[in-house]
Amino acid sequence: MFLAVTGFAQIKTSIPHLTKINGIEQLVVNDKPFLSLGGETGNSSTSTAEYMRPHWAKLKAMHLNTVVAPVYWELMEPTEGKFDFALVDSMLFNARKQEMKLVLLWFGTWKNSMSCYAPAWVKKDVARFERATTQDGKRHEILSAFSQATLTADIKAFTALMAHLKQLDQKQQTVIMIQVENEIGMLGDAREYTDNANKAFAEEIPATLSTYMQKNRNTVMSELKKVWDDAGGKSSGSWQQIFGTGTDADEIFQAWYYARFAGQVAAAGKKMYNLPMYVNAALNHRNAKPGVYPSAGPLPHLMDIWKAAAPDIDILSPDFYNPRFKYYNDLYVRAGNPLFIPEIHFDSSVGAKAMFAVGHYHAMGFSPFSIESLSPGAEPLAQAYKLLEQLWPTMQNATANGKIMEGFLLDKANPVDSIQIGKYKVKVSHEHTLSWSSGAKDSTWPVVGSLIIQLSDDEFYIAGSGSVFTFTTNSPSAVTGILQSDEGYFRNGIWHVTRRMNGDQTHQGRHVRIESDEWSIQKVKLYEY
Repeated sequence: MFLAVTGFAQIKTSIPHLTKINGIEQLVVNDKPFLSLGGETGNSSTSTAEYMRPHWAKLKAMHLNTVVAPVYWELMEPTEGKFDFALVDSMLFNARKQEMKLVLLWFGTWKNSMSCYAPAWVKKDVARFERATTQDGKRHEILSAFSQATLTADIKAFTALMAHLKQLDQKQQTVIMIQVENEIGMLGDAREYTDNANKAFAEEIPATLSTYMQKNRNTVMSELKKVWDDAGGKSSGSWQQIFGTGTDADEIFQAWYYARFAGQVAAAGKKMYNLPMYVNAALNHRNAKPGVYPSAGPLPHLMDIWKAAAPDIDILSPDFYNPRFKYYNDLYVRAGNPLFIPEIHFDSSVGAKAMFAVGHYHAMGFSPFSIESLSPGAEPLAQAYKLLEQLWPTMQNATANGKIMEGFLLDKANPVDSIQIGKYKVKVSHEHTLSWSSGAKDSTWPVVGSLIIQLSDDEFYIAGSGSVFTFTTNSPSAVTGILQSDEGYFRNGIWHVTRRMNGDQTHQGRHVRIESDEWSIQKVKLYEY
């Protein structure tokens, strides 16, 4: 909004957007960098205002500042052309009441591959809204990516939603980001086999993709580069001439048209209200074949295809229901793609993973699934969010001033990590590596997470759980000592000390330690002797 008042300076408040600060992509809300400490509701939880009514205050008590919640096409447009925004308005009202933000999930044409949230008038009109078919001719409850009628109807509904949000929320900025569709992917086969799909598959690849491939020949992701090179590295031709005759070509083809569909929906929505938009992926962590896993979604090996076909999609995001957290995050932060984790299975490790994702990847958000089914209290997620909430201004200062911040994720299989910060080598160990710790002899160790933020050459904040920080210097003639370690907390941005930890807690100055059943922040000063 732009407000001009005679005699006063003009004041401009930007809408939520992405920007780079010292090379790190960040989400900006109300003109300040924003870290989304979120939770995603169950898929049906926001289908009535009544169901969610008792949960809003509970979510606030869990230190969430963001609720990630669906908007259902079938409930928003039960009759073609007639829109009902009552559920959206209820979410806006309740989120504002708790001083929380919203990330809205557009459950439009696809949700977990299927088209289960499309309106009845779409589902029942098979002639107008074509279904995807597999090679054996079987029709699935998956709306075809090649149906212009479906695209037009989805865009009409989505733009109505975005126009409504602009009218009701541009000033308050309750809604900070939009997910376009949900876990898009083809099931049954790697691609569709409708007449329109088969015709497109026989044609040359689109000129836009050909130009992208040639321009980025040396920088495309290694997975795509291998498929392309194995097929001869041609710059033009049909899908099979460019990407081979196997399922790789089928999936790449389908990914292009899924991305093109989602990208057009996003572009139309942004013309109404230009909020950041992302798509999420159901990961193939079991090495299944395309079509057994949801084929052609925004998966790591298809990131170039999605980026080329859908430039209006700002982020490609992973949904986590597998233990390979570092592995997939490493893949998703390639080529400048920022990390936003909109959905992750809730278990005892999510607090540690949140600390690591923010500390190591500078993730702009984290969101365990079915958050309203949990109870507030001492669960790890609430404890981690409580620390991150306090530390966020300090993290921003570090980012703006070029100081180092790093996160660590440790378990029994990976008990030690390290980082160089200035003249200090920082060794980070699982607390159970200490032989006298209470769980050292246990057969399994909890997943623990922590982070370190550099304040100056010799001063740091350390936060998290279950971690031991040991410091050594580069100089062979000097020993690094802990001058002081203070445990404390931030209130209204001011640091308060609760304990000086220079005795048993630091093993008489040998290391900084946070036990596995504790979550805390310590401010550490080092010296040399």
